[in-house]
Amino acid sequence: MVEPAKFISVIGAGSATEEQLDRARQVGRLLAEAGFGVVTGGLGGVMAAACQGCCEAGGLTVGILPVTDRRAANPWCQVVIPTGLGQARNVLVVYAGLGAIAVAGGAGTLSEIGHALKTGRPVVGLGSWEIEGMAQAATPEEAVVKIQELVKG
Repeated sequence: MVEPAKFISVIGAGSATEEQLDRARQVGRLLAEAGFGVVTGGLGGVMAAACQGCCEAGGLTVGILPVTDRRAANPWCQVVIPTGLGQARNVLVVYAGLGAIAVAGGAGTLSEIGHALKTGRPVVGLGSWEIEGMAQAATPEEAVVKIQELVKG
């Protein structure tokens, strides 16, 4: 029997600074190097950067789009799932991962964090919201180490 792929959701700002994009790329790369695929909302900003880092390191990337047009996906999404669900797709992004790493982000990221915590999935923040029950990390390396520890527990 083939073991199913393990994914971590990477959530965050659709419009991000260069520093945030760099951090997201590093998170994607480090997750791939640790044997995880990345699932995101499939669009730009943190989502694209995390997919880029993961893809360039040989990992599998999944984009769960809010729209029905698969061409809206960033170019690093290897598996594209167009939903037509708008922001309701945030629930699917979170449910597809064993846990989540939040890089920066606004209200959409906050909703994903809430869904993750509500369902018992671990979340690590990297320059993102600080919420009770959510771990915090200062670097991409620390974020990936923490999420690995949390999904094993």
